[in-house]
Amino acid sequence: MKKEIIEDESQSQETRLNKFISHNSNYSRREADKLIEEGKVTINNKPVKNLATKVTANDVVRIGKKLIKEDKNRMYTVIMYNKPKGELVTKNDPQGRKVIYDSLDKKYKHFLPIGRLDYASEGLILLTDSVEVANKLMHSNLERIYKLKVNGEIQPKVEEAMIHGLELEDARTGGHEKSKITSMNFEPFIAFQIISNNKNFSKLKVAISEGKNRELRRFFGHFGLEILDLKRFEFGGISLNNLPTGKSRYLTKDEYKDLRLFLNSND
Repeated sequence: MKKEIIEDESQSQETRLNKFISHNSNYSRREADKLIEEGKVTINNKPVKNLATKVTANDVVRIGKKLIKEDKNRMYTVIMYNKPKGELVTKNDPQGRKVIYDSLDKKYKHFLPIGRLDYASEGLILLTDSVEVANKLMHSNLERIYKLKVNGEIQPKVEEAMIHGLELEDARTGGHEKSKITSMNFEPFIAFQIISNNKNFSKLKVAISEGKNRELRRFFGHFGLEILDLKRFEFGGISLNNLPTGKSRYLTKDEYKDLRLFLNSND
């Protein structure tokens, strides 16, 4: 299958040295910067210490005696963004509302969001410069974990639906008023934990394997439960941890390693 590719700096003639190293080895960009500053990186047998150095496909890059070869399958970037409430996951909004690209650095303007969070939701959004990576992750059954607050009590029938799944011919409650989706099938939740359960409001943590349009709002809306707060804090084992709201970061080398294992197993 021919790979569809978004044009970015990694596909141009020159690539920043730290990016080349991090994409083609197990070093993170920060670790690559340290190696460069320490004079441990050579290009065409000449040591470099300038962090702004760029390389081409014709350059020979080494860390010590180790040759760093370009791996075509790894030349992509994934970042994490902690989306606040009140931002749309889209390029622009006809109504002039704030979108995530208003907050993200301009160098990420061509990145694709992997899935969506609606205007009133917050938390983890992954973005990538690779169409192929975005498609594979969006259509995967990787675990998505959320913390929710709903305006009522979690009844046994709700727990039953979380355990066994649910099929709704009318799934419009909880959906956007302009959504064309009227019915929806909900797979059994991977797991759930009821943190507090009261008549006024309840809190729970849920893990699901899908990312359908307003899936959780529609699911709980069917039982008359409005979601007051929704925060995604993990996707496929990649967690927000202490990333502040409104901030972004690159994936760590371990997160890239896990991501590569998943992508390679799904080729």
